[in-house]
Amino acid sequence: MEKYPFTIPDVLLSSNAPGARPMPVIGLGTSADPLDPVAMKLSVIEAIRLGYRHFDTAPLYGSEVPLGEVLAEAIRLGLVASREELFITTKLWCSDNHVDRVIPAIQNSIRNLQLDYLDLYLIHWPISCKPGTYAYPVDEEDLMPMDFKAVWAAMEECQRLGLTKSIGVSNFSCKKLETILGFATIPPSVNQVEMNPVWQQKKLREFCLANNIFITAFSPLGGSGTSWGTNLVMENEILREIAKAQEKTIAQICLRWLYEQGVTFVVKSFNKERLRENLEIFDWELSEDDHEKISRIPQKKTMLMEKFASPKGPYKSVEELWDGEI
Repeated sequence: MEKYPFTIPDVLLSSNAPGARPMPVIGLGTSADPLDPVAMKLSVIEAIRLGYRHFDTAPLYGSEVPLGEVLAEAIRLGLVASREELFITTKLWCSDNHVDRVIPAIQNSIRNLQLDYLDLYLIHWPISCKPGTYAYPVDEEDLMPMDFKAVWAAMEECQRLGLTKSIGVSNFSCKKLETILGFATIPPSVNQVEMNPVWQQKKLREFCLANNIFITAFSPLGGSGTSWGTNLVMENEILREIAKAQEKTIAQICLRWLYEQGVTFVVKSFNKERLRENLEIFDWELSEDDHEKISRIPQKKTMLMEKFASPKGPYKSVEELWDGEI
C-alpha cells in the first residue's frame, strides 16, 4: 500500500485508560450539511490511504453508521492493520445528557460504529434537552439545565467499564470546565471547540493548558458552506497575504497556526486534493511576523447560540441558560 510521506504527530491525553492510543493531532470530521454517505465513505478510504487515523463523528451528524461500515471495510481490505491503529471520537447528544441515558447512548454509538470501544467520548454541548429528541437547532422549549455532576459521573463510568479509552467535552467555556473539574475523579482530556484565526480562544487555551486539557479545534477553516459557518476565515486578507508569501494555501496557514498553538484539530473535507494538502503542514513553520499579523485579526465567533436553538421557549435567550458565557 502506498503511504503518504508525512507522519502525523500525536499527543498523549492526560486521563487515558491503560493501553490507550495517542490521539493524532489532525482528524477527519464527518459532519456535513447535508451528509452524502457515499461521498463520506470515499473520503474516509482516501484519508486512510493518505495516513489519517483519527475520525470524528456524532449521533447528530448521522455519520456513525456509514463511518462504521467504511472502517470495517478498510480493516477487512488491510488498509489499516487493525482497529488499534484507529482513533475514533464520537459524542453524547443533549437529549442523552441525563444520568440514566449516558451508558445506553455510548453503547448505541459503539454498535453503530461496529466497534468494541471508543477512543474518545465527548459531551457534545453543556446543556440537556428533552429525551428522545435528535434535532438541530433544538427548540428552546425543549432545553433544560444539565446536571453536570451526575452526567459526568456517568461519563467516568463509561471509561471505567472500558467503553471508551478517554472522556472529554465539547463547546465548554472556562466556567463550565471549572464546574466539571470541581468534582471530577477523571478530568476531561479534551475540549472540542470552535477555533481558527478569526476566533482564537486565547483565554480558553490558557485555561485548558493550565489544567492538562487538550483543545481540539472544529471549524478550523471557518466551516464555510455550512449552516453554522462563515467565509470570514478563507476570505481573510491577512491570511491571504501570509499564504502568498509562504507559497501555501490559506487552509494550510490556518492549520499550521493551530498546530503551533499546541492544539489538535478536525477538518472536514471530502475532496481528495484538499485531504492531501491538509497533511502538508508539518515540515515548515510560520514566522514571528506571521504570528504577529494573525494575532491582530479582528475576532468574531461564528457558531452563535442563536443557531443552536430556535427561540420558542420561556427563556429570553439561549445565553441565559449558559450563564452568559459560551
